[in-house]
Amino acid sequence: MNDKGSPAQGFTHVDASGAARMVDVSGKDVSVRTATATGRVLVSADVVALLRGSGVPKGDAIAVARIAGIQAAKRTPDLVPLCHPIAIHGVTVDLEVLDDAVAITATVRTADRTGVEMEALTCVAVAGLAMVDMVKAVDAGATITDVRVEEKTGGKTGLWRRVGDA
Repeated sequence: MNDKGSPAQGFTHVDASGAARMVDVSGKDVSVRTATATGRVLVSADVVALLRGSGVPKGDAIAVARIAGIQAAKRTPDLVPLCHPIAIHGVTVDLEVLDDAVAITATVRTADRTGVEMEALTCVAVAGLAMVDMVKAVDAGATITDVRVEEKTGGKTGLWRRVGDA
């Protein structure tokens, strides 16, 4: 440990002995924070046609995926061991049926001491899982891909935005 009480060598989530620890954020300022994440569920042309038309056999796949994503954002600390439980003040989940995929965009908002990137990523991933579950009878090969943070705001670092497709 250095003289400021943080672990040596810059690893914030491990103590001096190398054991995992939850970072103490109590000294951080509360600020409005947002994170937007995206992902895609690659699906067959049959699934696309059903989503654009009469729907898949299991029901309203878009609605189920949206609700699953919202629930997941709220439950992220139960799934990601070192993620802080924070108040989630807003979650939006948009799903768009493309010609070869369902694009998922989630934005999570809070006013707290730590960011919501993990909540946004979890939201997208679980919305994708729900979509796969809803369409698997039609397309057993549906694939979740490209789950990533696109933008975050708030906190000490302020605005961060992904540049390009990297």
